[in-house]
Amino acid sequence: MNSFMSSIRLPSWMGGMSGAASKSVAAPILIIMLLAMMVLPLPAFILDIFFSFNIALAIVVLLTSLYTVKPLDFMAFPTILLISTMLRLSLNVASTRVVLTEGHNGPDAAGKVIEAFGHFLIGGNYTVGIVVFIILTIINFTVVTKGAGRIAEVGARFALDAMPGKQMAIDADLNAGLIGEAEARKRRSETAQEAEFYGAMDGASKYVRGDAVAGILVTVINVVGGLLVGLLQHDMAFADALKNYTLLAIGDGLVAQIPSLVISTAAGIVVSRVASEQDIGTQVIGQLFAKPQVLYITAAIVGGMGLIPGMPNLVFLLLAGVLAGSAYLMSRKAGSAAAAAADPAAEAPPAAAPEQEEASWQDIMPVDTLGLEVGYRLIPLVDKTQGGELLKRIKGIRKKFAQEVGFLAPPVHIRDNLELKPSAYRITLKGVEVGNGEAFNGQFLAINPGMASGTLPGLVTTDPAFGLPATWIDAALRDQAQGMGYTVVDAGTVVATHLNHLITSHASELLGRAEVQSLLDHLGKDAPKLVEDLVPKLVSLSTLQKVLQNLLAEGVHIRDMRSIIETLAEHAVHIQDPNELTALVRISLGRAIVQQLFPGAAELSVMTLDNRLERLLMQALAASGADGAGIEPGLADTIAQQAQQAAAQQEALGLTPVLLVPGPLRALLSRFLRRALPQLKVLSHAEIPESKTIRVTALVGAQPA
Repeated sequence: MNSFMSSIRLPSWMGGMSGAASKSVAAPILIIMLLAMMVLPLPAFILDIFFSFNIALAIVVLLTSLYTVKPLDFMAFPTILLISTMLRLSLNVASTRVVLTEGHNGPDAAGKVIEAFGHFLIGGNYTVGIVVFIILTIINFTVVTKGAGRIAEVGARFALDAMPGKQMAIDADLNAGLIGEAEARKRRSETAQEAEFYGAMDGASKYVRGDAVAGILVTVINVVGGLLVGLLQHDMAFADALKNYTLLAIGDGLVAQIPSLVISTAAGIVVSRVASEQDIGTQVIGQLFAKPQVLYITAAIVGGMGLIPGMPNLVFLLLAGVLAGSAYLMSRKAGSAAAAAADPAAEAPPAAAPEQEEASWQDIMPVDTLGLEVGYRLIPLVDKTQGGELLKRIKGIRKKFAQEVGFLAPPVHIRDNLELKPSAYRITLKGVEVGNGEAFNGQFLAINPGMASGTLPGLVTTDPAFGLPATWIDAALRDQAQGMGYTVVDAGTVVATHLNHLITSHASELLGRAEVQSLLDHLGKDAPKLVEDLVPKLVSLSTLQKVLQNLLAEGVHIRDMRSIIETLAEHAVHIQDPNELTALVRISLGRAIVQQLFPGAAELSVMTLDNRLERLLMQALAASGADGAGIEPGLADTIAQQAQQAAAQQEALGLTPVLLVPGPLRALLSRFLRRALPQLKVLSHAEIPESKTIRVTALVGAQPA
């Protein structure tokens, strides 16, 4: 339609307008022209032009629908459907006026197009022409248009039901760092546009059905009205009036209904398309004639029918021969391709056995800091030549990790491992496995975030990253699962999310001396004197590394390296113990730590220790030292159990489980509770900013009432 509107000759006063402005004005002018056609009389020559344009427009729309890959690629189709319907109705009104006023002059009174369609399809037999017109109208009304409208109605319903699940999947990808904010905004827009498209198609299909009914009524009116006008006003003989007006009425109806049928077919093709990267022609040919066995069996059946006496033997046998020949050529082509792939290895001469070399230092392969090993069925996810998207997602994970945590994680080395299951993968840290799972390429993992309704058919499993209940489902069930409240992700997203979770939880182990030195070099570009005064004058590189690792081990980001360096430079003159320096750095980062745990909250809901337990732990700490080895095992078990119960209560209320303790006890309890309760964060009173208020929601160690 844009090309059509661009070709409309605009008035001279619009000549100075820009191209965009001209296109915006062209649409209102076109609508006004359509409405004017219903009121103003048009000569026969102008009718021929518009009827020819109507046929050409229908063919353009049909071909465009055949070559679209996704329905949203032809998003203007509902509007085009409405405009083309209005064009046909306007032409019906204009042609009816000409038929009734000029029909007594002969079959060409309403233009050559109507006359040609009338003569070509009627062929001198008016009964045949009427029957053909009625059949075309019935096909358009009851089959094509009704089916397309039903598909659009169901598609709109499913698109609306699936919108919450799709939005959750987009948010999950955004939070995992797999996509950026711009990509998330684009996907949300596409999701909304898809629902609006199917809804608009459902409504636009009603116009086409109404157009089919109007075509029948207009044809009847032209025949009856033409007979009355010819007999009463022009004193024509009944046979002549019947001949003229029936030919004109049927020609007028056919010249409008054939484009209507073509555009209705295009509507059915657009709404019945399944999302794919191929156009409809490539899909049909590639899937319908993909298996030679099917063609062989069809050829045998058709050939058998051709041997039955009384059947059109030549036609059936000829068709059977064509099918069998096509199947033979396809089988031969497939065999040649397989042989060509195998020949280079088979025909290659045996290579001479290489002379055994002495062992050298080159035989010692360095251990990868981060590694991802995949089974052979997951190779397409990590192979550039096969369009593997996992490589791009891993780059996004490292970029988001650097932005949020504060240093660049080592690159992930990916390799295939034939010892793994075909769909299995494992993630290694310094050569040691830290995570594994299975991801089925081509299927989707439907994760139940706790709000999903109903169950899905498929392989029941758990989300490898967070342990949530999940099910591997086929691609056909994706929209249904999203509509039921599941978060649906593909196999690449499953692996990427698991990798992102493990990198974040093992951040302290990924921070080596090389990364610390890179951090200092980066900070030294802006504050060289600050870095020079600290390392190595006041603290060694290993001490700084230990302080940063202590922070990362408890989930504290190190983006604010300036504050960390300044705090160490202030206290390193008197203190060299990394644990004590870490406690001082945490106090200087207190506002950032609290913001990370309680974003935007003025009141902090925390757990704290009972006074008696607090005094008891202070005495144990003084007697045993900072390692807490003097805590009696029974007391330690009681603390762990009560802390776990209090943390569960906090999470049930939707609160972050945070335990607030005195400064001397913070490091002891954090190390003690970290293994059993990794989600529990332990803060000291000194780390809470003065602007925040504290609300105690639970006491750990309190005696039951």
